Amino acid sequence: MEVKEFYSVEDKKYWIDQIKKSDWAAGQFLYELLSKNQLKDLCGETTKVFLLTDGEQLISFCTLAELDDVRDTDIGPWIGFVYTFPQFRGHRYMGILLNSAYETAKADGAGQIYISTGETGLYEKYGYSFYQMMKDMNGEDSRVYKKEIS
Repeated sequence: MEVKEFYSVEDKKYWIDQIKKSDWAAGQFLYELLSKNQLKDLCGETTKVFLLTDGEQLISFCTLAELDDVRDTDIGPWIGFVYTFPQFRGHRYMGILLNSAYETAKADGAGQIYISTGETGLYEKYGYSFYQMMKDMNGEDSRVYKKEIS
């Protein structure tokens, strides 16, 4: 398995088409943003998209960005669009991507990293702790998790 960064790969269209195969509305939104080259406009110029691959098979993906769906804040960076294809779930592959995002944020000098989610009990397995409830861009409550970078 290999972690690739979308903006560094040669065949972007292939990987965009793989993301489109996700059965998740946010995955479809990421597909649209990448297809229209609008992700960095929404999430910041330094946004990265991590792809966990096995050859030409996309296993999981996530972003690391200045902004996420929680907007009225000056905290960051944010991990977002975290998704693992159903046939690969239960193997903690997401942890490989979360670690890539963590190491990238650390190399960029971040002191902590955040995730906005509706999930409970998922990110705690990877060292994240509940930070606080915050409003997302739709005005809905979102659980925000935080991990200190050491």
